[in-house]
Amino acid sequence: MNKFSSILLGQRTPRRALVRCATALALAASVLPATASTLNQNVSWTIDRAGTTTKYRVVAYGDSIYAGYNGSTLNAAKYSAPTVDAEYLSALWNADIESVRRAKSGAVASDVYNNKIVGEASYMQASSTRVVTFEMCGNDGLQARTAFKGQSGTCDYSVLDNALASCKTYVAKAMDYINANAYAGTKLKIISNLHYPGYAADNVQSSCKDAGTGATVNLRDKFLPALTKMNYWMCEYARQKGFRCADNFAQYMAADYDSNGDGQVDSDAIRYVAGDTEAAYVTRITSTYRSTLRDANTHFVSASSSYDYIQSDDTHPTYNGGTVTAGLFGGSTGSGAPRYTSFSGGKSPIWNQYGHERMGWALSVSNPAAP
Repeated sequence: MNKFSSILLGQRTPRRALVRCATALALAASVLPATASTLNQNVSWTIDRAGTTTKYRVVAYGDSIYAGYNGSTLNAAKYSAPTVDAEYLSALWNADIESVRRAKSGAVASDVYNNKIVGEASYMQASSTRVVTFEMCGNDGLQARTAFKGQSGTCDYSVLDNALASCKTYVAKAMDYINANAYAGTKLKIISNLHYPGYAADNVQSSCKDAGTGATVNLRDKFLPALTKMNYWMCEYARQKGFRCADNFAQYMAADYDSNGDGQVDSDAIRYVAGDTEAAYVTRITSTYRSTLRDANTHFVSASSSYDYIQSDDTHPTYNGGTVTAGLFGGSTGSGAPRYTSFSGGKSPIWNQYGHERMGWALSVSNPAAP
């Protein structure tokens, strides 16, 4: 029985407690990311490796993705992507790794930048910091998509253009700020780009009509290029500014085998390549390899085997390993032994079976060999 249930069912519950309960429930309803409100979900979890007391820190800033959002306003996934990466680092460096996640579910890029990266810069300034990672722009895209879906009359594409412009602005600002403010001994700075939640569901016609043709437009045909441009600039700015880019779009949205017989694994074929122009990258995703894209609810790891990378909300990644307190009643700090103490071939046994595991592995590929 949870706290709210025990209060409501108690025989001698004071009126004041009921009022507090009702207030808390009302607050919970007001902060769900679906309403475009925001909810701090901060977690510090240390991978406590046997036989060592040396500890290094991974700092992750972001929105509901790095938060490990799971539909609850009270808890989040213990092993969201940055903490998965911490487990890889613990094995690689034979050290304890503190995964500090400063995340705000529902936050747009400007909010992540101003209130997390800048507002909570002290976390990446600690002398134990070795990795700083961030993700943003997902809510800019989701809000633009919602606004566009609600349009009638003549389609106004500016909502998509504005989301892209904001994303580019704050991704660049975030990298510049982290470069200037992270602990000097930081070995890796890395951004995670965006998967496309609702890829299958968006394959429908709009309610509004294009000004030129007078016809409705396919939602996915409009959203995919906008998302692709966001992802391009995340990886391109990373190249320009000394960051690495974990290409989650490639990890999530195409199969891990060669489905079209062109000699390339599908997920490899759509990856950002350093030196790509925006036009070349967008063409590769939206045209050349468009037929290989698949909704991440069914991510094929072979021709006969697939896993679900997306929770039932059709947005947030699936996860393994339980939950920790994170939300209305504050964040949590804890520690525990690693689930896996070594990684054959640099991959855990479940590296490709859950969304957060796949994202954490994508981060780990760039891990430095030594702290």
